[in-house]
Amino acid sequence: MTNPDQHPDTLDDTQADLRGRGPDEELGPTDAPENGGALERALAEAAEMKDAWLRARAEIENVRKQGQADVARAHKYAIEKFAEDLLAVKDALEQTLASGESVSRETLKSGVELTLKALDAAFARAQIRQIDPAGQKFDPHQQQAMQAVDSDLPPNTVVTVFQKGYLINDRVLRPALVSVAKAPEGRGGG
Repeated sequence: MTNPDQHPDTLDDTQADLRGRGPDEELGPTDAPENGGALERALAEAAEMKDAWLRARAEIENVRKQGQADVARAHKYAIEKFAEDLLAVKDALEQTLASGESVSRETLKSGVELTLKALDAAFARAQIRQIDPAGQKFDPHQQQAMQAVDSDLPPNTVVTVFQKGYLINDRVLRPALVSVAKAPEGRGGG
């Protein structure tokens, strides 16, 4: 047995005697173990493992490249569905312009209303929502105050909406432009 304090590359006398040589003698080319095929099997198995590893690595690289290509395509064509929805709106507007003066005012108005409904439907499918904060408490994250006005409404309440805002999902696409009620002068810090 080997001594735990002894270097593993050195054989003690008992091990050397079992093989019939001294502790400093090396194995010669004719001293191969009886299982000579074990080395060849181990080398063949190592080669198979290396080949399997190289194939797995190549597969991972292919999956990574395919993922990158999918993301690039998604970015490039993400707006495609929304653009298709807007084509119907454009067609309706072009038909209205082409009709000229031969259409009555009521027919024109109903056509514009239908076009607006088509645009609202396209916005809904794209998850674009309107911000119309009239009468609500002022929210600086979704609204931009253009002026403060005297009003009977409580302070910091939206009095007038000059331009509606829009959200896409939960992100502000455009803030609503509003006027806000200011505190009455009599209550000011005095």
